[in-house]
Amino acid sequence: MPIALQGMGIELRQDEPLRAHTSLGIGGPARMFALPRNEREVQALLQFARDKDLRVLVLGGGTNLLVADSPLDALVLSTEALRGTETLQEDSEEVLLRVAGGHSLKSFLSWCLRRGLSGLEALAGIPGTVGGAVKGNAGAFGVEVSQCLRKVCLLDAGEGLRHLQAQAVGFGYRRSGISDEQVVLCAEFSLKRMPQRELKERFLRYFSQKERTQPLGERSAGCVFKNPPGASAGELLEAVGLKGYRIGDIQVSPRHANFFINLGKGRAEDFLRLIEEAKQRVLKSFALELQLEIRLWS
Repeated sequence: MPIALQGMGIELRQDEPLRAHTSLGIGGPARMFALPRNEREVQALLQFARDKDLRVLVLGGGTNLLVADSPLDALVLSTEALRGTETLQEDSEEVLLRVAGGHSLKSFLSWCLRRGLSGLEALAGIPGTVGGAVKGNAGAFGVEVSQCLRKVCLLDAGEGLRHLQAQAVGFGYRRSGISDEQVVLCAEFSLKRMPQRELKERFLRYFSQKERTQPLGERSAGCVFKNPPGASAGELLEAVGLKGYRIGDIQVSPRHANFFINLGKGRAEDFLRLIEEAKQRVLKSFALELQLEIRLWS
């Protein structure tokens, strides 16, 4: 380990298997893997990578991500240790919060529920981190993260530390202008107060619907494809007979066809073959070209 990083107590690993850090349980070894605990350590790691001309990839909860089976020549910077929630302003109707990018989305939503703060409850059941949810503009039931977001703090090797208003982030359907090389240090949300009993009912309704229709207990990366305008990717994949279809240990979920699950020893190679099979069948039957929602690292 470089002396400067060692002196800061930064945990830096070599040839770390990324399958241990993804919801799919798939991924080859990263040349370097780091777990910074604060902004100063993130800056030091980004500078180290820049000095070594080493590609940086930022890892949140490892969801919505397919990592190649082969070694990854990059410094993978995990935000796992970047956690915390802070109240910035509040009144009788609204609360402004700052949340660390590595904070668990599930944990943050539970925190909001306990305090009667509404706005993001439709995301109940979505795994990953707050930073990952912001980067992918996570959403469900017509609600998107960007609707409650006010500001995001980004750090990267090229432009340093930046505080962006939500409208400057470049949000779209399941996307943003944030790249895999940029670290979401924190995000600020404006949430409305709501009686806890009413909010809990909304949480349970959203979560129950996902639990009935999605394989929440399986090893998946979430939805593989974005929904085309006016259509459901899952319904299209079901219509072309893909439910339960399998290549190797990667299977199209029998519960929801837009989820591909790892049955145990799944490989990225098989997942990619299944993606191509799905795209070709839908293109042939409906003249629609499905777009990926998951990210690919190779």
